[in-house]
Amino acid sequence: MSDAIITMESLVKTYQMGGNVVNALDHVSMSIQKGEFVSIVGPSGSGKSTLMNMIGCLDQPDSGDYILEGHRVNKLKDYELATIRNQKIGFIFQNFNLLGRLTALENVELPLIYRGIKTKDRRELAMDCLKQVGLADRHDHRPNQLSGGQQQRVAIARALVGTPPILLADEPTGALDSKTSQDIMDVLISLNKEGHTIILITHDSDVAKKARRVLRISDGKLYEDEGKTHEYINVH
Repeated sequence: MSDAIITMESLVKTYQMGGNVVNALDHVSMSIQKGEFVSIVGPSGSGKSTLMNMIGCLDQPDSGDYILEGHRVNKLKDYELATIRNQKIGFIFQNFNLLGRLTALENVELPLIYRGIKTKDRRELAMDCLKQVGLADRHDHRPNQLSGGQQQRVAIARALVGTPPILLADEPTGALDSKTSQDIMDVLISLNKEGHTIILITHDSDVAKKARRVLRISDGKLYEDEGKTHEYINVH
């Protein structure tokens, strides 16, 4: 499809565990359109972490094709993948991954430092992103001065600051209580309404259902949640 931002075709990834071969991804195919909010849900060992690593260009498949915004990334070298990660994907992690010695504003600036953007420009961009997540008044606070929900908002702002076409959220509510989790999901829903493409990885079905489209992974195979029918079909 012309608006597909991600296309995966028959991805296979296997691991050796002792004398056994584990099919972490078993001919996974899917397409995600620009502006979608997609959740990928599955229990531990289902293959969702491996799939997340593929989407985030952190790992390569044994076979199959992964096309991200027209780039066949499974054919790229490591330094090219690093560039793709920096420019195309904003990462949001379960444990926030903020640097404790830096303020909220400085944490948000980090991706722009790697791009060589001047201090004044990156400060303005970082502050704009903190405003977007409702945290501009905490810009000078360090992570240990912020609640878990506030830290995750900083992490979302950091993911946004480089204007990547994709936000990849790995269990973004996993370290939060239910009320704060809902607040963070509201932020993601709002960002999606503004046009951001969001891919959410989770083990929590209730969190997954807040996305506009739900994919389920089990034993390395990917299925689409058909909603009312509760039937799952291979995503081709």
